[in-house]
Amino acid sequence: MSRRRPFRSAARSAHGSPRRPLSALRTPADPRFWRSPVRGARFTAVLGLVLLAGLTLVTVTGLLSYAAYNPGLSPVNDKTPDRGLLGFYLFDWPTGPHWLYRLTQGLHVTVGIALVPVLLAKLWSVIPRFFALPPVRSLGHALERISLLLLVGGALFQVVTGLLNIQLDYIFPGSFYTLHFYGAWVFLAGFVTHAALKTPQALRVVRSGGVRRSAPAADGAAGADARSAAGRDALAAPDPLPATISRRGALALVGAGSLLLLLTSAGRSFDGPLRRLALLTPRGGTAQGPGPNAFQINKTAAAVRISPADTGERWRLTVRGPAGELRFSRAELLAMEQHEAALPIACVEGWATSDQLWRGVRLSHLAALAGFPERPPAVFVESLQRAGSFRRAALRDNQVRDDRSLLALEVNGAPLSPDHGYPARIIVPAAPGVLNTKWVETLTFGEL
Repeated sequence: MSRRRPFRSAARSAHGSPRRPLSALRTPADPRFWRSPVRGARFTAVLGLVLLAGLTLVTVTGLLSYAAYNPGLSPVNDKTPDRGLLGFYLFDWPTGPHWLYRLTQGLHVTVGIALVPVLLAKLWSVIPRFFALPPVRSLGHALERISLLLLVGGALFQVVTGLLNIQLDYIFPGSFYTLHFYGAWVFLAGFVTHAALKTPQALRVVRSGGVRRSAPAADGAAGADARSAAGRDALAAPDPLPATISRRGALALVGAGSLLLLLTSAGRSFDGPLRRLALLTPRGGTAQGPGPNAFQINKTAAAVRISPADTGERWRLTVRGPAGELRFSRAELLAMEQHEAALPIACVEGWATSDQLWRGVRLSHLAALAGFPERPPAVFVESLQRAGSFRRAALRDNQVRDDRSLLALEVNGAPLSPDHGYPARIIVPAAPGVLNTKWVETLTFGEL
């Protein structure tokens, strides 16, 4: 009878000791350390072109958002000191169309959220390049590496601070506006440089054919072929593992993630059925109480320490200008000629209300009472609120002159609720929500 030889595991060496996986002997600087068969130049190029279009839109709308705050009305609105040449593009923000800020900021936040899976997939696809040695091979390569550092660092910083701001989690040091503004320019420097260097190459790669998964290579002669292929496609794994998903499937997975975020975020900014699907963002479609005041708010009266005594019978609106200091009760304001305007409220966090019907006194009429009957100037607005930011704000003269700019006393046919700014609030077309000051106490007309 023959003796059966004991089974020897393939995972053990000839001496019986456990065989270490070949990848465990490699470092991230070795291209063979990275074994995913999904990585490849075409896969990365497709993601890069999507980001090129998407991040361009996000960057432009972000810079427009900064301009909408009228930072030239310093130091009231400007939360970014020493911007210098970085403010070269600023212009007087218009009042029309009335949904302008709602559109630009809605696109900024919604597209930014939807691009998160694409950005993460792009970073994953090129991560082997971060460990490549030598780190710098030429002057052009050094420029590429620096641009990559600015691009990746700036993008991650902007995404993280932006998402925290959307959730109202201000755990970062300093003002969000200052950090996000300077972070945007750091990102933009890397983005423009990297796009100039890589976009022509990405277009050539995409035009060369569809997104395919490279065939895995074996050892020996096949390994030499793989190394030759890797020379043609520096992002492809020279020693890939068996594929569990194609590159097309991986792109579809990334796209599905972006689509899911788009559907569950867009309703916070735009009307229609998507309002009910805005599940992952605060105040996506949640009304604040019943009745005509049942639409979104940012801060409640209690949160900024507004008490009923502050807004009761003793409340007076103070209006200052060349005519002196005038004081009006709410009843006296209601006795003035009332006007209506259907306007939304849109905030930097990306959420926006639908158009609400506001009723009150035109800012231009109050400017005339203050001593500017012909051409209303800018106005400095002060709120009763005792806590939080933007207790003071300034509006440009073009905003004061617009007939839709009101000191609103009512909304949708009912008095303002305390959370919506009772006894009086500012409402201006196309202005960011924080410039639509609630619980107004003082209006000072004149040059700022």
